[in-house]
Amino acid sequence: MRPVDTEFRPDIEGLRAVAVLAVVLFHVGVPGIDGGFAGVDVFFVVSGFLITGLLWRDVASAGHVRLARFYGARARRLLPAGCVVLVATAIGAAILLPPLQARQVLGDGIASALYVGNYRFALHGTDYLAADTPPSPFQHYWSLGVEEQFYLLWPALIIGVAWLVRRRTRHTDSDTPPSATPYLVLLAVVAAVSFAVSLDWTRTLPPWAFFSLPARAWELAAGGLVALSIRHWRRLPSVVAAAAGWLGLALIVAACIRLGETTPYPGTAALLPVLGTVLVIGAGCAAPRLGVGRGLSLPPMRAVGRMSYSWYLWHWPVLLLAPVVLGRSLVMTDRLAIILVSAGLALLTLHLIENPVRFATPLRDSTSRSLALGGTVTALAVCAALVLLVLRPVPVGHGAEAAALTVAAPPVSVAPAVDPHEAAVQEVTAQVQAAVAESAGLQAVPSNLSPPLADAPADKPAVFVNGCVRSWREVGQDECASGDVTSPTTVALVGDSHAAMWAPAFEQAAEQRDWRLETMGKVTCPLLDLPLTSPYLGREYTECEQWRGEVVARLQAERPRLIVVSMSRRYGADFGFTVFGREWLDSLTRLVTELRATGAAVLVLGPIPDPQSTVPICLSDHLDDATACSPPRPAAVNDAGVAAEAAATTAGGGRYADLTSLFCTTERCPVIVGNDLVYRDDNHLTLEHAQALTPVVAALADRALAPG
Repeated sequence: MRPVDTEFRPDIEGLRAVAVLAVVLFHVGVPGIDGGFAGVDVFFVVSGFLITGLLWRDVASAGHVRLARFYGARARRLLPAGCVVLVATAIGAAILLPPLQARQVLGDGIASALYVGNYRFALHGTDYLAADTPPSPFQHYWSLGVEEQFYLLWPALIIGVAWLVRRRTRHTDSDTPPSATPYLVLLAVVAAVSFAVSLDWTRTLPPWAFFSLPARAWELAAGGLVALSIRHWRRLPSVVAAAAGWLGLALIVAACIRLGETTPYPGTAALLPVLGTVLVIGAGCAAPRLGVGRGLSLPPMRAVGRMSYSWYLWHWPVLLLAPVVLGRSLVMTDRLAIILVSAGLALLTLHLIENPVRFATPLRDSTSRSLALGGTVTALAVCAALVLLVLRPVPVGHGAEAAALTVAAPPVSVAPAVDPHEAAVQEVTAQVQAAVAESAGLQAVPSNLSPPLADAPADKPAVFVNGCVRSWREVGQDECASGDVTSPTTVALVGDSHAAMWAPAFEQAAEQRDWRLETMGKVTCPLLDLPLTSPYLGREYTECEQWRGEVVARLQAERPRLIVVSMSRRYGADFGFTVFGREWLDSLTRLVTELRATGAAVLVLGPIPDPQSTVPICLSDHLDDATACSPPRPAAVNDAGVAAEAAATTAGGGRYADLTSLFCTTERCPVIVGNDLVYRDDNHLTLEHAQALTPVVAALADRALAPG
């Protein structure tokens, strides 16, 4: 078989322009390009085609892969520009972002410099309690990680096949051209296995499907299959090749227009851009006179294609850091300006770094120098991020030590006219209100803040890690009993992550009162019987519906004495309903009625205030003014919604606990009370603060359990 042609393909340079334009326009929010993320898939197929072509030429001409030469060329081509942008982004993040966020971003930068950032982002994406954190300025480096990992895997496989082929053909005529068939078979197997993994993980592990090589290798392999079958593509009649090329471009455009952020991806949806790119590249092998390659080879398209790598590198950090520089959210004119700014930076990078290094004669003539260059710039990028980590130390409060929030259990009232349980609730609530009022004007973050700001993201109750809180795709509910597990008094704590965040308080109360506590939770799954779409999964949340049915049936069978229901009120319209809307309230009444029918008392916990920011990050940037992170009460609390929920709960025969006074004064909702950090993120309580409120939780439960 004749080797893959070494002729330069201007149409592929133009195809790179299509890919980068799709990505950039999608990220800046240009209307109509909702699926522009598919541009990355185009890059993958193009890379697979070009890299497989390089490797096959080595095998076809020399019988083996010149590995050092291959990696030297990759180092010259990718690492200098990639590391320059990485260091510039790291410096910008360290200067502009709040210290706690900056340190997280610098960790992303180190992982990205080592081309394993895609797995860091995949791990981050599977942690529900981290799912709402701001995107990293280095997140786009995930695709470079996938490609670099493929560059390690694919040459090794080709070397292995070449060795096997030599062993089997050592007694045949050495002048016989090598066959591409063994390599085609191997690459087809890789593609098939990877595609199967992609289909499965898109359904079960979306972050891993999106970010990891096992679920993306089939896209690079698709390009490789074109490179190894190029002689067959050349035989296409001109009319057929032209039609195939235009059809391919249409598929890519359709992907960019028809797909969206709620599309399960990559999965089968990625077939659109992948097959489209395969058709464009394959058809271009036949060079039809009226093919799509003529349009892609126009000078403007080629000019954009030449700077596509640098543009891809620059556009994302500029887009994410621009709001910090401007001090406001971006409007469309800002976003369009960012396109021009990042394109300008890309042009400078192309002409000052990419091309001078890539085509430098001393480097092209020396593999060892090229590899040394790659190792040096990578090491410098990692060291730069490490130095910035030292210069941006862990943020620690330096204000005066604050007294711990201590809520004393109230004495038992003996006044006959006073309901002792109501009196207990009022007493402990008053104690917390006093502490909240005292902390409302706090300026400097206390030096004994608990938990420290840097530890807050990991400050999660045990129920989030021991299976008591089910993740997105998990159904069923294992027994999660605590307290006195033999007690005849069972209290069930049920709901989403906002029920689970109260588990530390209820666990302590269960130990004090000899209850058996059963915790049943599922992320982003309120117990209300509402139709629910999961923006995390990009589809109907069938697992939530199934889990609800299983939990309600279990409650009906086990008949606890008290059922405590709690849920987040931060669900947006993308979940398919409106919090505090008519459907929400009617569903709450139905739920309380259904649970009361089991004979249990029902306590519905009201919402905690919305802090309007990721609190630890905000405080790290305002160590001398904690009030800057404490939202005004009207912004944090929907008083009308709380009142409507209280009425809906009462209508179903349950008790409602309005928790607002435990967190807010009439004007403000402080994010530090005593020495407690109230929020671990932008909507969940810290374990410490939940435990500090145990006496309140216990009093509310006692009141709900009391006869009458």
